[in-house]
Amino acid sequence: MSDNETIKVAVLGASGYSGSELIRILVNHRKSDLVCVTSRAEAGKTISDVFPRLRGNRLADSLCFEDPTVENIVASGAKFVFLALPHGVAANFAVPLLEEGIRVIDLSADFRIKDPVTYEEFYGDAHPAPEKLQEAVYGLPEIRPQEIAAASLVASPGCYPTSILLPLLPIVKSKIIDTSTIHVVSMSGTSGAGKTPNPQLLFAECNESVRAYSVPKHRHLSEIEQELSIAASESVVISFTPVLMPVTAGIATVIHVTCKETVDSNDIHKILKMAYDNCPFVRVLDEGVAPDTKNVKGTNYIDIGCAYDKRTNRIMLLSAEDNLIKGASGQAIQSFNLMCGFDVQTGLNL
Repeated sequence: MSDNETIKVAVLGASGYSGSELIRILVNHRKSDLVCVTSRAEAGKTISDVFPRLRGNRLADSLCFEDPTVENIVASGAKFVFLALPHGVAANFAVPLLEEGIRVIDLSADFRIKDPVTYEEFYGDAHPAPEKLQEAVYGLPEIRPQEIAAASLVASPGCYPTSILLPLLPIVKSKIIDTSTIHVVSMSGTSGAGKTPNPQLLFAECNESVRAYSVPKHRHLSEIEQELSIAASESVVISFTPVLMPVTAGIATVIHVTCKETVDSNDIHKILKMAYDNCPFVRVLDEGVAPDTKNVKGTNYIDIGCAYDKRTNRIMLLSAEDNLIKGASGQAIQSFNLMCGFDVQTGLNL
């Protein structure tokens, strides 16, 4: 591919929070050619009509939303499709698009879980396309870059799993911890719940209030435990408490886990630094520095910190990310870049 060539892409479900961030990135991505955006509610409107912050961008001022149909996507000539749709809906588009030879990056949960029984347990319905589960690649770009590059179907991870797995996977693989002692608390902004109206997300309900929810079995546990179990080569079950905080975007995660033997914070820091030495979007902070959501908001970075408590022989891992970017759209663009053979940072200098 020459430097001037671009790849035609489409976004289904483009009017939601993750979809809007995808569009913002894609209209400025020098190697992508956004040819189709869909939203049943916004059909006929231009991108900049729906997202006024993009006014003045030539593409955003001219490209109109269409009805979400496979026929519209195929007619657009798109070679890649991002699915920013609810779980259970995304799979019904993914299968026919794959049959048309279009590569799919799915931001929903539909293809993250390899076991259809586990999917039904956590999401409440039988999987709509179980025959595709083994084909899908779990899309953590820092962990599976080569598999993602060759994939036709990428299951982009959830926002909480990204904030938990990236700090924890290198430590699990090091075999220095007791994996039965993993406890996680993650605090998220309200945009993680999406745009669907919910009385619990009204400003008057959320403002000046912090509360846990979906305890003790948040849906994201399924993919977190799946990936930790693969890394540990044994079944891993964790405790996970998600907490809603009164901010728009951002996730702050705190992980506690017991070591098998005495270590020190320098050992933990070295493991993390070595794991992500060539990963431009993972910033392992200096010892003693805690991540802050303010420093990652609006970016594709995840900041990771660590500490070791000698009194309890426990490691503390800390992370901060923007749930809509590193936890969703930006990470999906990383996968797109890998699948196209582009530099992984293309379009992500946000």
